[in-house]
Order: sequence, then C-alpha cells, then structure tokens
Amino acid sequence: MSEGPTTPDDLGLQLERASAGDRGALARLISVLERGGSASTSLERRLRVRPGSSYTVGITGAPGAGKSTLVSTLLGEIIEEPGQQVALLAVDPSSPLSRGALLGDRVRMQAHTASPEVFIRSMASRGHLGGLAMATRSARRLLEHCGWPLTLIETVGVGQVELDVASATDTVIVVLNPGWGDEVQANKAGLMEVADIFVINKADKAGLEATRRDLEGALASLPPERRPQVLETIATEGKGAGALWQAIKDHRAAITASGELGRRRLAQVRSELRGMVDAVLADRVQRLFAAEEVDGRILAISEGRLDMAEAGEQMLALLYDQVNHSTTT
Repeated sequence: MSEGPTTPDDLGLQLERASAGDRGALARLISVLERGGSASTSLERRLRVRPGSSYTVGITGAPGAGKSTLVSTLLGEIIEEPGQQVALLAVDPSSPLSRGALLGDRVRMQAHTASPEVFIRSMASRGHLGGLAMATRSARRLLEHCGWPLTLIETVGVGQVELDVASATDTVIVVLNPGWGDEVQANKAGLMEVADIFVINKADKAGLEATRRDLEGALASLPPERRPQVLETIATEGKGAGALWQAIKDHRAAITASGELGRRRLAQVRSELRGMVDAVLADRVQRLFAAEEVDGRILAISEGRLDMAEAGEQMLALLYDQVNHSTTT
C-alpha cells in the first residue's frame, strides 16, 4: 500500500489538488501529518494561517454522552444552509495494536460521507494526555489552508482534554447527560473555564431538571457576557440540533464583535507553537538517548563516578551540539 506523497514535488502537487477540492489528496496529506517525519515537516512548511478564512468548533464530553450522534445531526443542520461546507476531525482512542484510530465515528456518520459538502476524518489520539495529538492540530491548519470554512473537532473524554480542545478551537461545546450533577460540581473549574456552550443531551431521560439546575447554579457566578448558553438535545431524534447550530453562529458573532476571537487565535498559535517545539525536542531527546555514548554516562552514574546533575549538564550540551549541527548542515 502506498504511503502517499513524500517528496517536496509530490507534496506540492497534492496540496494544490486538495486546495482545489480533491478529497483523496486531502486524506493523503492528513496521513502524512499523522506519520510525522521529514515529509510531515516539509508539508508543515507550506501551510500558512489565513486570518478570517475559517472557524473551528470543539465538541467534548464524557464517554457515552452521545457526542458522535449529536455531531452527526449537527452536520445535517449545517449543510442545509446553501453553500455551507464543513469538515469533521473525529479524534478516536488509539488502537493498542496499530496505534491508529478506531474508526467508530466513520461508521456512525456514514450517512454524510457521500455529501460533497462534508469531509470526515477519524484521527488517533495516540495516547496524548490532552486527547489531541499534534497531527490533529496540523490537520486543522491543513483544512484552513485548503479553504474549508468550518471545522468540527470531536474529542475523546473529559479531563485534560478540556484545556487542550480550548487551545485549539474558537467555540467549545461540552456535552453532558441528565444525572451528571455530581460531575458538574467535581469538574466545575475546568468546565467553567473552557465551555462556551453546554449541551444536555438525552434530554428525555430522568434527571434533566436537576442537571440543568446544578449547571445553571454553577454558572451563576460568571458575568453575563461570559456565561455559557445551556441547551437541551435529543440527538437520536434530531431534536435541538438546529438550536445548537444557531448558538454556534451567535457565539461566533459575539466574540468577533468583542475582539475575543482575535485574542483566542493568538492563544491558539502560542499553544500550537509550544506543542511543535515540545514535539521536536522530544524527538531529539529520544534520539540522543539512543546513542552509544549515553551508555557510558549511565554506567558512570550507576558506579558512583558521575553525579546526576553533571550528567544532566553533559546531556544538555550534547543536545545543543546536535541541534546546532542540524541547523548548520
């Protein structure tokens, strides 16, 4: 099976095709970003931020909250608008065997895969603590570069992912279920910090009123302009998806008018640049520790001939030399 474009000329050609609407080329380029390595770096060098050209919505929530069903109904609402196009990056837990995405979301959303207005791609979290691997952020930039006006990112679970999705998207939707009142209190700080819209899905289940009451009570201390909207949906019946789409548009208009969108975009760039630097350093450190000369220092430490602090300084010096050599050759 072909690994897709790898040379600069191949990448350039595929990027041209993806920008012209070729879904196959777009999929191949995302695969390049997922694999990483020199081809991924070469592709990253071709991507440029295009201010105002796209908008990103993050959708997160506890497993079993019905996020994927909700997203599927939301996609249907979005493409009912004339001329609207939307891409979905569905972040799945990584397979313990292949490290690839478990493609459940593709199965659940197959009704939209034939639509020319929708592009769906499952991506692996690869065990990343925040639930969003660097490749997901890179894929979002690729979609922006190729002219997709709206991208949805559906993430796995709730936890550190809350902060991760907030740093990568413009509007954050947190999906809850009735009876989640205790978790609302337990996760109050994280949820209140990142959510722009709360959705109580499965609103036909018992505990709806108590959950809404607990949630609105937790939100009451926030200034009105920062208070997330609370919506109710029954995704399996398609109920509430239209109101959710309208809430997304309203939130976009509000943060654009206030200047908050610009501030969020700068924070996104800072976070993604930091993540890129962290990833490069992690790769270099891994290669450094694979070198034979490290074994001698490890043995010296274990025999008491070298202290840990000095060894650490020596390793940093070696890392600096490695980086300096790569930038001058």
